[in-house]
Amino acid sequence: MSTGEHWETITSGRRKIGPISQFDASGYPTTIAGEVPGFDVTGRVDGRLVVQTDRWTWMSFVAAEQALGDASLDLSTVDPYRTSVIMASSSGGNAFGQKELQRLWSRPERTVGAYQSIAWFYAATVGQLSIRHQAKGPSNVLVSETAGGLDSLAHAARMIDRGVSVVLAGGLEAPLSPYALACQVRSGRLSERKDPESAYMPYDADACGYVPGEGGAVLVVEDLEHALARNAPVIYGEIAGWGVTHDGEHTVRGSGGSQRQYTRSMRLALDRAGVVPADIDLLIPDALGVPENDTTEAAAITEVFGEGGVPVSTHKSLTGRIYQGGAALDVATALLAIDRQAVPASAGTRTPAPGCDLAFVPETKQAVVDVAMVSAHGFDGYHSSVVLRRFEGRSEVTRDRGAVAATGG
Repeated sequence: MSTGEHWETITSGRRKIGPISQFDASGYPTTIAGEVPGFDVTGRVDGRLVVQTDRWTWMSFVAAEQALGDASLDLSTVDPYRTSVIMASSSGGNAFGQKELQRLWSRPERTVGAYQSIAWFYAATVGQLSIRHQAKGPSNVLVSETAGGLDSLAHAARMIDRGVSVVLAGGLEAPLSPYALACQVRSGRLSERKDPESAYMPYDADACGYVPGEGGAVLVVEDLEHALARNAPVIYGEIAGWGVTHDGEHTVRGSGGSQRQYTRSMRLALDRAGVVPADIDLLIPDALGVPENDTTEAAAITEVFGEGGVPVSTHKSLTGRIYQGGAALDVATALLAIDRQAVPASAGTRTPAPGCDLAFVPETKQAVVDVAMVSAHGFDGYHSSVVLRRFEGRSEVTRDRGAVAATGG
C-alpha cells in the first residue's frame, strides 16, 4: 500500500479488518484480523528468494522499495558502509516456521528445510534487506513488542549521529498463521467478536481486546545534510526526540502496566526534542483495546498533557494491531499529517470508558500540525515515545537529528 492509499484508508475510516483467509481459523476464538489483501510478490522478488523467505520478509522488500522510490533514493549511489538497516520484529517468519515445524513432526525423517533458521529467525528481514540493498553499515533488529517500531527510529537517529548517511527503519509483522495465532490467543488480550465493526474498540466502555493484523512500514531515515545535498524531493519530517522506559517487572494478566514509566517516556521525548506539551499538535497512542491498559495509557496522557490537552487520533481499529509494525505505521501516519497539515479522525471509540475521555479527533480536518508524538505501551513493560517535527529549512540542521525522507508500507 502506498502512502497515499494509507492516508485515504485512515481519513475515510475504511476498515480493513475481516475474516482470516490465510488459513482456516474457525476453530480459534479469534477469527478475524487485519490482512493485506491481494499481496503478491510475483515479479518483485526473485523466485529463488521467495522459497527461502517468509511473507513477513516479502512485505519488507516491497515496503522498502516503495520508501526508496518515494525518496527518489538509489542506494547504489550511497557509500554501502554508511547505509544501515534497523528494523523491529516480534516473532519473525511465522508462516515459514509453521510449514517447517509441521514437516519436522509429521514426517519420518524428522528434518526441517535448509532455510528454516534464516527465514524464521526474527532478524531475517534485517539480514535480507541489508543483502538486497548492500547495506554494510551497522544494522540491528529490535524486539520490544509494539514499542520496537519506535525504538528503531531512535536507534536510527543515533546511527545518523555516528556518521551513517541512510537508515532503513521501521517494523513489519506477519503474525497470521495457526501456531502464531494460538500464541496470541494465549495472552487473553485478543477480541473474540466476529463483527469487524465492534471487535476492536480502544478506550471504549465496550472494549474487549484487540484484533491482530499484519503489515507495517519501512521509513527512510537520512542525515539531513545528505538529504539536502542530493536535493531530496520530500522530507516528511525530522526525528526531534524520543524517550524509552521499562516497568522493570513482568506484566501480569489484569495489570495495565506502569503509568509512571509510560509518563516518563513521553516526558523524556518532549525534553529531548526541546518542546513542551502544549507544542504537540497531534498524539497517536498505542490504543490496545484492553480496558486496564487503555486506562493506564489514558491516565499517562492526561498526566502529561492535562485534561483534553492534546488532540488524540488512533487508527488500529481499521487495520488491526500489528505489534511492532503498527507503531511504525503510526509514525507514517503522523508524518503524513505533518506533510498534509491535517489531523485524521480517530477510529473505534464510540463511548469512552471512565478515565478514557481523551480529546479524540472526531473528523478529519485541516489544521496546523508542526509537531506530533507517537507513543507505544507494549506488553511486559515496554514504553516508547517519539516526537516528530516539520522540517522548516536549512537553519534547522543539527548533527543529532535525522530527516525522515520517505515512507512505504
